[in-house]
Order: sequence, then structure tokens, then C-alpha cells
Amino acid sequence: MNDLNWPPLKSLYSWLKIEAQDTEQQEFRIRSMERNVVLPIKTVVLAILVYYLYFTNWFEDETMIGPRDFLVELIQRFFLFYVAVSVAVGSFLLGMSQLPLRLIQMAVFLMGVIDAFFLSGLLLVTGGIDSILFWFFPALIVRNAISVPVAPLQLSLNCLTSLFYVCSGIQDIALGQKEVEFFDWQVVEALQPPEWATATEPLMIRLLLLLLISVCCFGVQVLFDKKRRAEEEAREFALRQEQLRVSGRLAGEIAHRLKNPLGIINNAAFNLQRNLREGKATITQQIRIIREEVDRSDRIITDLMGYARLAEGRIEKLSINDELDTALAQVFPPNEFDVTLERHYALGLPSLLMQKSHLSEILINLLFNARQAMEGRGHIMATTRYENSSLVIDLSDNGPGIPLELQEKIFEPYFTTKEKGSGLGLAIVKHNTEIYDGTVSMQSELGKGTTFTLRFPVRSLMKLRR
Repeated sequence: MNDLNWPPLKSLYSWLKIEAQDTEQQEFRIRSMERNVVLPIKTVVLAILVYYLYFTNWFEDETMIGPRDFLVELIQRFFLFYVAVSVAVGSFLLGMSQLPLRLIQMAVFLMGVIDAFFLSGLLLVTGGIDSILFWFFPALIVRNAISVPVAPLQLSLNCLTSLFYVCSGIQDIALGQKEVEFFDWQVVEALQPPEWATATEPLMIRLLLLLLISVCCFGVQVLFDKKRRAEEEAREFALRQEQLRVSGRLAGEIAHRLKNPLGIINNAAFNLQRNLREGKATITQQIRIIREEVDRSDRIITDLMGYARLAEGRIEKLSINDELDTALAQVFPPNEFDVTLERHYALGLPSLLMQKSHLSEILINLLFNARQAMEGRGHIMATTRYENSSLVIDLSDNGPGIPLELQEKIFEPYFTTKEKGSGLGLAIVKHNTEIYDGTVSMQSELGKGTTFTLRFPVRSLMKLRR
């Protein structure tokens, strides 16, 4: 991660990165390309190859003599393996709804590698560098760009495809020289480096074409991905902002309506206490309790107005790694605490749409609790990852842990084990997480520490909390 801190490289990576796609989107791309397009075409192509490889004299001509003729038998044998793998992958694709996505992705990647390898073999026995089969290589690259949306895998597969073509081309040139030697060794002496350079020139031109197509396919995918993400974020931004306004107005209206009657009750109780000052002590005591409870209710409402602070602020596009770094710096300033910070951040994470103050409040409350539990000395590990269409944050400490009998109560408002605690810290964490349809969970073991896990769906509507 430190290698990406150089500003130009970081900017280039940020612009070129393809954010992790939802499971449904990846399944749709594989289904649309591999199952609905490639599978029927490959079935027809395999049938044609069976006919030409085993029932015709396709390769038995004057070009297939000398050192090259052994390739025909080799390709015929490999073809049986190729058919078996194609049938297996085709079965996976037909039943892909019942199989895990990762297995389907691995099968598609493997099939892409084997397709390119087999095509490079066919190239050698159908004209070499000048074979018309070369134009299947650009088709494979376009197909890979659609079926393999994960950037590292896509680029690796397309580079392998180009490499197979280059190896086939070099082998074709080498076999061509051996064929000349096979017929007339004297002609070989005339084949000097300039002729070799001339022979490789078409190969290099076609290689550059394949690399250019690979880069263009990746660039088009980046542009389309950014456009789609921008449209989705704009829609979700508007919906979340509107729901925040509605929630804020609702909370403010409830607080306003409750504070007025509480004020009237408080005044009435005060007057009643003054008029009955010389009455029975029990009545005076009851009135005092009423006033105390009214004051307490007023404080609760005031706290809840800050607890459900929804009307102010605006939705922002947040980088979860940057926000986590900011929160760590605020809670653990350098050289002030004997705390070791360990970060494991995933790269290329989607942006999170929410109010910055809400996410900051969540992270700071959790980290502040960890600091207090460790008494300012210990180890904090922060982890981010993308899992099942959600952004996941794990915050772990090596503090004393939370007793089992208290673990079910820690998210309840006003529950606290601290002398001066308000009991709202973890309740705010739970509340602010759930209004974005997220979840917060906790695992703790006495003497070993505590881990809080936050999950935020990347594409979901914010819930209206009532």
C-alpha cells in the first residue's frame, strides 16, 4: 500500500481502478457472454473441428510435410482434452445458479487460458503468422473483457492470450527455417538476421494490435464502470438525502411536541409544590419526584435530539479507508498513547454514501471505547474489505474484553459500566449504522480483547428510523 503513496501513481490508480462489482452484476456478465453467446458458438465450432480433424484430409497437403507434420497428431490428442474441459465448463455455466460465483469465475478464467492455448496450436497448422485464425485472438480479448470484469484477472488473461500468440508466431518462424533446412540446407545459409527481422515484423505488428485492443477494452470498461457508478450514486445520493430530511423533520417535530407538555407539567408541579409547601410531606415528596422525572425526561429528549441528528449535514461520497485513518489520528494522536496501530486496508473499495459526521461518530466512539478499555496502552488493528456487496470494517483491540453477561446489553441506550459514562456511545454507533441499513456486531473474550464489525451495504436505500 505504501507504493501507492506517490501522488502521480496514486492519481493514476484512482482513475484506472475498477471498483468491486456486485455479485449480481458479475453473474449477469458471465451469463450473458459465456452461457448465452460463447457456449452456443463453441458447440458449433467443436462440431466443425471434429469433422475436419478426424473425417477429412484438411492437414494432408504439401504444407504439412517435414518438421511440422507431427503437430497434427499432437493437436488431435489435445483436442480430446479440450473437448472434455469445454463440456465440464459448459455444465458449470448451465447450472451456475446453483454454484458459488468464485467457482464459476475460476472456470471461466481457466477456459479462457485453454482457449487461447488451443487456438495458438491451431495457428501453427493453418498458415502460421498469416493464418486467418489470428482474428480469433482479438475476439478472445473482447470476450475476456466482458466475462472477466475483475481488473487483475482480466489483464492477466489478455496478456496470456497475447503471449500465446507470440509463442506460436516464434515457433512458426522457427519451424519455417527447419523446413527450409529439411529440403535444402544450402538455402539456410542465405537466411541471415535481416531476413529473420523481416519475418518477425508482421508478428510484432499483430502483437501491438492485440495489446492495443486489450488496453482499449480495459479503458472502455473503466469509463462505463465510472459512468454507471456515478449514475447509481446520484440516485442513491438524492434518495438518502431526502430520507435524512424526512427523518430529521420527524425527530424535530416529536421533540418539539414533547418538550411543550413537559414544560407545562413542570410549571404546574412547581406551583402545586409552592401552594402545598405546608401540606403533607408525602405530597411534597411526590411532587418533587415528578419534577425530577420531568427534568430527566427533558435531558433524555435533549440527548436524543443530538442522538438522531439528521436534519443538518449532507450526504457525501466517502472513502472508508481515509475516514478510518482520520478517526485513528483523532483518537490516537502520535506520541500521546502507547498504542500500536495496525492497518489492513483493501484497495479499490467502492465509495460509501452517508453523512460524514455519522461515520465519524461511529468510528470515534468505537475507537474511544477501545482506548479506554486498554487504558491507553495496547494494540489496535483496523481492517477494511469488500464482501457480499457490503463494505466491512473490523476494529480489534487487545483490551480486557467484555464479560459475557454484559455483551447483550452494550448497545442499549444509557447502559454503562463507567462512573461518568452517558451510556449513549455504542447506542449511537448502532443507530447511525442501522439508518444506512448497516449492521454492527461484536465478538469479545475476556483477557484477549474485543472486535467490532461494521457492515454497510454499498447499494441500498437508507431505512427511515421511527
